[in-house]
Amino acid sequence: MCDFFKRWPITEPSLSADLPQFQRRWTDYYEAVAGRPPRETLLLALENFASEPSANLRRTAVDLGCGDGRDTVALLHQKWRVIAIDGEPDAIARLRRRSDINRTYLETRVQRFEELTLPPAVDLVNASFCLPFCPPDSFADLWEEIVTALRSGGRFCGHLLGDRDSWSIYHDIKFHTRPQVEQLLDSFKVELLDEEEHPGTTALGEEKNWHLYNIVACRR
Repeated sequence: MCDFFKRWPITEPSLSADLPQFQRRWTDYYEAVAGRPPRETLLLALENFASEPSANLRRTAVDLGCGDGRDTVALLHQKWRVIAIDGEPDAIARLRRRSDINRTYLETRVQRFEELTLPPAVDLVNASFCLPFCPPDSFADLWEEIVTALRSGGRFCGHLLGDRDSWSIYHDIKFHTRPQVEQLLDSFKVELLDEEEHPGTTALGEEKNWHLYNIVACRR
C-alpha cells in the first residue's frame, strides 16, 4: 500500500452483522435519473481542462459508477476517450443502448470496486456519487488505485458522503469526516471542496439528511 495510508491510516469502525444494509434499487434509480444533465463537478473539471494550453489534445477519462451514462455522454461529446465502469451489468447495457453517443472512443467494463484495475496516466477519474458504495474495507485500496492511475496534472472529480449523512446507519456504505477527506486529497491541488449538509430527498423521492463533499482536485 502507498506511503499515504501508512502515514495517515483511516480506521474503520467495527462492523456487526446486525447492522442494517443499504437496499440497492439500481434499476429504479436509473429510471429516476434518466435524462438528467451531467454533474456540476464534472463540468467544472472539464472547464479547468479547457483553460489549459493543451486543451486540444484528446484525453482519457475513467467514469466510475457510470450508470446509464449521464457523465459519460458529456465526456464523449467533448471528444474524450472514456472507459466507463459499473458493477451493474444493467447500467452498462443501458449505456450501450443510448442513441446519443458515438462509441468509437468508448470502452465499457462491468467491474466491481473490489476488483478495479485502471490504466496508468489517465487524465481524469470521474466518480459521481459512487465511491460511498465501495465496501468500507476495500476503500483504501480503491483510492490508491485512483491516485496511482492519474498522471501529474490529471484530475479527480466526484463526491463522498460525510459522517452525518442519514445513510451512516448502514455499515456497508463508506463515510468520511472532513479531516479524512482532506487527508485523501493530500497529493492533490484542491480546486473545489464544497461541503454540504441539509435535508432533502433522494432520486427515488425518499427523505434524508444529506452530508456530502463535492470535489474537484488536480494531481500534483
